[in-house]
Amino acid sequence: MAAPDSSTQQAAGGLRALVVGGSSGLGAALVRQLVREGGRVAAIARGGDALESLAREVSGEASRAGGVLFVHAHDVRDTAAVPALFETIVRELDGLDLLVYTAGIMPPVGRTEYETEKDLDIMAVNFGGLVAWGNQAAQLFRTQRAGALVGISSIYGNRGRKGNPAYGASKAAMDNWLEALRNRLAGEGVHVCTVKPGYLSTRMNAGREGMFWVASPEQAAAAVLQAARTGANVRYVLRRWRVVGTLLYFIPSFVFRRLEF
Repeated sequence: MAAPDSSTQQAAGGLRALVVGGSSGLGAALVRQLVREGGRVAAIARGGDALESLAREVSGEASRAGGVLFVHAHDVRDTAAVPALFETIVRELDGLDLLVYTAGIMPPVGRTEYETEKDLDIMAVNFGGLVAWGNQAAQLFRTQRAGALVGISSIYGNRGRKGNPAYGASKAAMDNWLEALRNRLAGEGVHVCTVKPGYLSTRMNAGREGMFWVASPEQAAAAVLQAARTGANVRYVLRRWRVVGTLLYFIPSFVFRRLEF
C-alpha cells in the first residue's frame, strides 16, 4: 500500500481519520469533532442504522467545514474481513493519518458467574479487534513514516479487579500491546497512544451506580485528539485519574483483594 501524500491532509484542513466503534459515545463524539475540523473521516461500527443516523446528523457540518464522512457496518470480531476493508477505507480517505480504536463491551457479570463464552467475547471485541485493526495501521504508518494509533483503554486494566475479570484483562492486554507497539515503532515516525477515560456519561454506563469524576464524551474526544497530536504515551482524560491509577499499583495484594469493585 503506497504511502499517502501528506499535502492532501493539509489541503483538506483536517485529519484523515478512522474511528473503529464510531456510532455512539466517545466514538461518535470523535467523529463529530473530526468532521467539524474539516477532516476526511471513516466510522466503523456493528450497527449500520446508527452509523447512517450519525452520517445524516453531521452532513451539514461536514459540508460547511469541507469534511466528509464514510460509514461501514462491521463487527470487529470478524478479523478476517479487516485487511480488505482497511484498504477500501484508505482509498476512500486518500490516505490515513489517525486510527482510534474505541470499540468495546462491558456486559454485567454476576459475582458467582464464570461464563467462558461471555469472557472470550469481551476479549474478542476489546482486544482482538484492536490487534486486527492496529496491525493494519501499524504497517501503513511504518511504511509512510507518519501516523498516530490511539487505543481507548481503562483504569480497570491497571489491576485485576474481581468485579469483571475478563473486562479488566482485556484492558490490561490493550495496555501491554499498545506499549509494545509504541516501543517497536519508536524512531519510525509513528505515534502510539493509550487513553484511559475514566467514567464517561455514555449509554454503556447508563444507570451504573458508584460513578464519580464523570467526563462527557466530548471532553474525552478532545483529550484523545490532543494526545494524538502532542505525542502523549498514556493520557487520562481527567488528570486526577492518573493519580488513582498510579496508587492502585502500590496497594498490596492482600488488601486489594478485599476491595469490592
